[in-house]
Amino acid sequence: MAITDPEYTDADFQRVRGIAKDVAGIFLPESKRTLVYSRVARRVRENAKASFRDYLDFVQGPAGQVELEKLICALTTNVTSFFREKNHFTHLEEEVMPALSSRARAGGRVRLWSAACSTGPEPWSMAMSIMSVFPEAPTYDVRILATDINSNVVAQAASGLYPEAETEGISLDMRNRFMEPAGQGQLRFAGPICGLPAFRVLNLNAEWPMKGLFSAILCRNVVIYFDEVTRERLWRRLADKLEPGGFLYVGHSERVVSLRECGLEQVAPTIYRKGG
Repeated sequence: MAITDPEYTDADFQRVRGIAKDVAGIFLPESKRTLVYSRVARRVRENAKASFRDYLDFVQGPAGQVELEKLICALTTNVTSFFREKNHFTHLEEEVMPALSSRARAGGRVRLWSAACSTGPEPWSMAMSIMSVFPEAPTYDVRILATDINSNVVAQAASGLYPEAETEGISLDMRNRFMEPAGQGQLRFAGPICGLPAFRVLNLNAEWPMKGLFSAILCRNVVIYFDEVTRERLWRRLADKLEPGGFLYVGHSERVVSLRECGLEQVAPTIYRKGG
């Protein structure tokens, strides 16, 4: 028999809050109680559990690792679009890429990071910005790391496939240069640009496997889900992964408070530069 209204108590909400905080650093205020129910109830029903308690027991049990990831994915929001917050991409093209392209042509290594890539418009926009300044970038040691905690959106981003209606933020010239029709009203990134981004699943609040430094990191509209301690810790970790002179781009409603501790200076609204 289908379960239409699983039992949901305050204790269940508090457990979900604890799991989200411990696993992904996500802070769920009391005001999110109804949102948590609406999103997690779907997972409860799909797993044929009679209550949130039964479902959470399963998630936290030895066989629940895959479902735990699905729970975290259900709690996160993936709102994105191509060239969102356009000033960041203008800055990347005009202030960052000229020097980086010279470095790459001289045999140097260039790495950029989209640190919460969602379904992919951000890293693909970065790739288009790079190639608008440096068309031969894929033939040099230039790469974009694109990561997200949600494996489903990472897979979607890696496919490079989007409904045409979702590509309105891309100029017609760029669509013609970098995309091809894929049928059923969809477009797909194609050609050399596909050599720039590498897509990986990564929890920003867990260990990071990357050893090298980045010239630019975009981490936008992510820390709004974190409490102050988690947020400031992430800013410091991101700053530590920037090379001297590298840039950190944050969301329009975010700001780095601990500039001195991070070794950053603000060069424009939502854009920070690493000293040294």
